[in-house]
Amino acid sequence: LLGMRRRRMPMNAYTPSDRSKVKRLHERGHYDRETVHGILDAGLIAHIGYVIDGQPFVTPTAYWRDGDRLYWHGSAASRMLRTQAKGIPVCLTVTHLDGLVLARSGFHHSINYRSVMAFGTAEIVEDAAEKNHHLNRFVDRALPGRNATLRPIDPQEAKGTSVLFMDIEEASAKVRVGPPKDDEPDYALDCWAGVIPIAQVIGAAVPDPKLKAVIAYPEHLKRFADGARFDAVMTQNAKDY
Repeated sequence: LLGMRRRRMPMNAYTPSDRSKVKRLHERGHYDRETVHGILDAGLIAHIGYVIDGQPFVTPTAYWRDGDRLYWHGSAASRMLRTQAKGIPVCLTVTHLDGLVLARSGFHHSINYRSVMAFGTAEIVEDAAEKNHHLNRFVDRALPGRNATLRPIDPQEAKGTSVLFMDIEEASAKVRVGPPKDDEPDYALDCWAGVIPIAQVIGAAVPDPKLKAVIAYPEHLKRFADGARFDAVMTQNAKDY
């Protein structure tokens, strides 16, 4: 339009509207499901934004994805969940910090990151059997094979827990990778520039002090090895899910 070529959306992509379209540094924006789902699957904690009586709130919570649907859970007494259960619009965000980008000027310092903003309407899982199913699925999404070793969910536990979900109506990812981008004259400066990588790394497992001495570290947790990258483990877990 007016001599400008529109960026074509991939066939398997979310269609952005004004609320989800990346406007600043739009070249970092991605709308294809592969990128959006990959960023979501690499994480475990999301921040959910919503409004109660005109007051904005942003709540951190664990989440999981099943296709184009996102789930989260919490106490049935939670004001957040009780409000969201009424079917209010929410914005769920996930961010991974991958590095500090050091340029030759303060203005061009940046970070390498992967982020997603997903929009939808929160709904509650009403059916008790379905709720238990999703709570069990959540455990196995984060820790494949774990549920088979656990006692079943107690009725009182289930009663005190709510499970909510939203279908992803729109979503956009924003990603920055690579070295700093300085003004051309600044490359001649005697100033170190580059990237300091950052990753969330799993540490050595610490047994419960009350664990029976005969119980060894289980095979289904071997993926959570000392020094493994958390995002890589979560990504593989999502594939197994």
